[in-house]
Amino acid sequence: MTHPFQPAAHLRREQQRLRREGIDSWDELAGLDDGRLRELAASGEASEARLIRLRGQARLVSAVGLAPEEAALLLHGGIASPAGLAAADPQQLLLQLGRLQRRLTGSAVPPVDLPLVLAWIRRARQASGRSPN
Repeated sequence: MTHPFQPAAHLRREQQRLRREGIDSWDELAGLDDGRLRELAASGEASEARLIRLRGQARLVSAVGLAPEEAALLLHGGIASPAGLAAADPQQLLLQLGRLQRRLTGSAVPPVDLPLVLAWIRRARQASGRSPN
C-alpha cells in the first residue's frame, strides 16, 4: 500500500523544502543520501537532523510497508532502520513501544500488541533478505 507523503505537522518546513526540490513521496525521500540531505538543509529552510529522522521514517515506510504513524512510533522508540527492526527482540520492542505509546497518547490509541510487532519484524526481515523466523 502506498501512503501519501504527509509528515507530522511539526515537520512542515522540512516537507515544504523537500517538495520544492520535487521530492514528494516516501520512496523518493528514502533514497536520499546524507550528502543530499545536507544540501537541502544548507539553505536554512529545513533542519538536517529532522531531515535525517524523516528519511529514517521514509525507509521504514518504503522498505517494510509500515504506515507513517507506525514508522514514527518506531523511530521514537529507537528503531531507525529496517535492519534495526529486523534485529529487534519482539518482547523487548513491545515493552519499549508500550511505555512510549502510553506516555505519548495515553489510552486514546489502542496499544501496540505482540502480533503486530511480530508482523513488523517479519516484514523487515523479508525486506532485508533475512529469514523471517
